[in-house]
Amino acid sequence: MKVFKELGLRVRDKSGRLVPVDDPRFDPVWEKAGELGVPVLIHSSDPSAFFLPVDRFNPRYVTLRYTRPDWSFYGPEYPSKMEILRQRDNVIKKHPRTIFIGAHHGNYPENLGYISSLLDKYDNFYVEFSARLTPLGLQPYTARRHFIKYQDRILFGTDGCPDVSRYRTYFRFLETDDEYFDGRPWGERIYGINLPDDVLKKIYKRNAEKIIPKN
Repeated sequence: MKVFKELGLRVRDKSGRLVPVDDPRFDPVWEKAGELGVPVLIHSSDPSAFFLPVDRFNPRYVTLRYTRPDWSFYGPEYPSKMEILRQRDNVIKKHPRTIFIGAHHGNYPENLGYISSLLDKYDNFYVEFSARLTPLGLQPYTARRHFIKYQDRILFGTDGCPDVSRYRTYFRFLETDDEYFDGRPWGERIYGINLPDDVLKKIYKRNAEKIIPKN
C-alpha cells in the first residue's frame, strides 16, 4: 500500500483543516495493514530544498523556479519538513506490528544520521532509495557505511518507469567505486559506494522477498 506525499501537505478534511500524517482517523488502516501483512510505502515530505525559500541560495532553484514551481512547499500554508517527518515517525512508533517503508530513503537522505536513528529505534521501519542517488552519491563514504550497517532494511527502488540507462546508473552507484560520474536522471555528478555482493543480493531482492506478501 502506498501513501503519497499529499497527506500532511495538502489533504484537508471537510472543516478545511490540514490532515496530519498521524491523524488518529487513519489508525484502523495502519492496523489492518499490519494484520494482513501488507507493508506500507509511505512518502512523507520531500527533498529539503523544496521547503526552503526559492532564491539563489536554494540548490534546486532552477527546478523550483522554472520547471516545477508546484514542488515548492515553502510558506505559511505548509508545515515544515521536520514537522511532517515527526508525524510520520509517530505513526511508525504507534503501530509496531505494521511494516513501513520510507520512500526515497525516508525522504531525508541528506541526513543519514537521522534515518539511522529511526532504523535503530523501530524494527518495523525500512527504506528504499529511489530518486535519491544525488544526496547519497555526494556522501559515498557515509552512504557505504550506512548501506552495509542496515543491509537488511534497505530496498532497491528507481521511481517512475525504469529503463536501461536508469538501471545502469543505479548499478554503477551500488556496485562500483567510480568517481564523479553522471548521476542523471536524478541530478549531478556522484560517486559509487562499491557494496559487497552479499549486501547487493539483499538490497536487490532478498529484503523485498522478506516483507512483501507472496500473494
